[in-house]
Amino acid sequence: MELFRRFAAYLHRYRVYAVAAVLCIAAETVFELVIPLLMADIVDVGVANGDRPYIYRMGGYMILCALVSMALGVVSAHCTALCGNGLAAELRKAEYRKIQSFSFSNRDRFQTASLVTRLTSDVTTIQNAVTSGLRPAVRSPIMMVTSIVMSFLINPRLAVVFLIAAPLLAVLLGEIVLHVRPMYARLQRAIDLVNRTVQEDLSAIRIVKAYVRGEYEEEKFAQVNGNLQSVAERSFRLAVLNMPAMQLVMYATILAILWFGGRMIIGGEMQIGKLTGFLSYVLQVLNSLMLMSNVFLLLTRAVASGHRILEVMDEPIDITEEHAENVEVERGEVVFDHVSFKYRADAREFVLRDISLTIRAGETVGIIGGTGSAKSTLVQLIPRLYDVTEGTLLVDGRPVDRYPLRHLRDAIAMVLQKNTLFSGTVLENLRWGKADASEEEIREACRIACVDEFIHRLEKGYDTELGQGGVNVSGGQKQRLCIARAILKRPKILILDDSTSAVDMVTEAKIREGLARSLPDTTKIIIAQRITSVLHADKIVVLEDGRIHDIGDHWTLLERNRIYQEIYHSQQEGAGL
Repeated sequence: MELFRRFAAYLHRYRVYAVAAVLCIAAETVFELVIPLLMADIVDVGVANGDRPYIYRMGGYMILCALVSMALGVVSAHCTALCGNGLAAELRKAEYRKIQSFSFSNRDRFQTASLVTRLTSDVTTIQNAVTSGLRPAVRSPIMMVTSIVMSFLINPRLAVVFLIAAPLLAVLLGEIVLHVRPMYARLQRAIDLVNRTVQEDLSAIRIVKAYVRGEYEEEKFAQVNGNLQSVAERSFRLAVLNMPAMQLVMYATILAILWFGGRMIIGGEMQIGKLTGFLSYVLQVLNSLMLMSNVFLLLTRAVASGHRILEVMDEPIDITEEHAENVEVERGEVVFDHVSFKYRADAREFVLRDISLTIRAGETVGIIGGTGSAKSTLVQLIPRLYDVTEGTLLVDGRPVDRYPLRHLRDAIAMVLQKNTLFSGTVLENLRWGKADASEEEIREACRIACVDEFIHRLEKGYDTELGQGGVNVSGGQKQRLCIARAILKRPKILILDDSTSAVDMVTEAKIREGLARSLPDTTKIIIAQRITSVLHADKIVVLEDGRIHDIGDHWTLLERNRIYQEIYHSQQEGAGL
């Protein structure tokens, strides 16, 4: 019940439609239930007495009841559709908003494919439960209770058959639902696996083709697709037992009523019209039970999907603003005071250990180290993409958790190691840095990032449509567009995470000079694999295994630091080949 109560809260904008749908369905059902009574009167009174006016009058009432019932059915269907689709839209909106509030740690707990399934397939399952289940959920209990009451009024002795049939059917349906429910949860997880496989294959399609692994990917997809098929078949094989169980009880009940009712008619204890009306109510009751069983199956699958959605909604957010004050970053000074970090609280080892580092406002700092030395993790702590585990991280003398996230991240521009462009035009992507940027500001940022060297070669210049992820531009072009986007923010702190690895050294030097000239007061943190990228930094931090191994300028490190010397000489040898 807690699950239904929580989802009902998302119906606040559509409660009028929900109430209207329920009232219309109830009224429609009542009008339908009047029809068998009128039919019984036509047979027992009109036909038996040869009273044509009475037959016509009762027939007219039956037509009127049918028309009113039809009109109410149309209105209820319209309101139910609005209610179901509205609930789905609100759920998707709330779930997407929650995902947007996830920290990187939160995000690491859910696979992308699973989140997509929870936003689409699982929400659609709940939507279908409302649009397809609301009508029978309201209609069936009213129809069943009213039909049973009317059946007892017509003939109490014959109606006793219900007392045997109804519990028998309830037991059969309960067994089916009990076994189907866990199967639906496995079904949604199987859909997750299919989505994950497709996503991985499409995002890495160039690698798949380059390594001629198409057949391998097809086999992998066949496995997960076969698993989905198998789970779906087992789930629906159990679910379809609902209909045979219903028909078994229904036809057995009808046969019993015809047997006992026929004997009553022969004995003069019951009229034919009464038996006809009674059978109509029997069919209504049994039909109601069948509809209710379908509702239970819909709800069973909806509950499985609902729990998956609530796992996302109930995920505790790691990064909060409970200590935030109304302050903004003014200068861009960064201080790591004995900072340690690990991705999970229960992890054995720290990824970063005892980092103490001061980066003054306006300073250019290079960070270099071997693969896996946690260079990217270090800078991701500054905009609170992750929170420090131990120690204190200060920006302008304040702990980073004292800043509202919006203000903190707005003052920091990051060009991540994995460059990302979005579907849309080049101009739309650049304006992520500053939504209201003027044409002059955009051209200046592109000149600094050397985008102006290739923008005119694109089909429509700034209005060129970029494919998803920027697939129609090269790696170097993508990096320069991302740098231009960051420059447009005019940040207090600029972080370049190996963001010039795909450009040549001449272009890299132009970008570096342009940044120094156009953003003199901005604190610049440059992560690089090439020493030439950090050669002119005010100081260079050498990381090894999550610790600071040494700090100094290029010449100091070249003289005394073994790791820096090894990197330098290996790159010098590479340049000479």
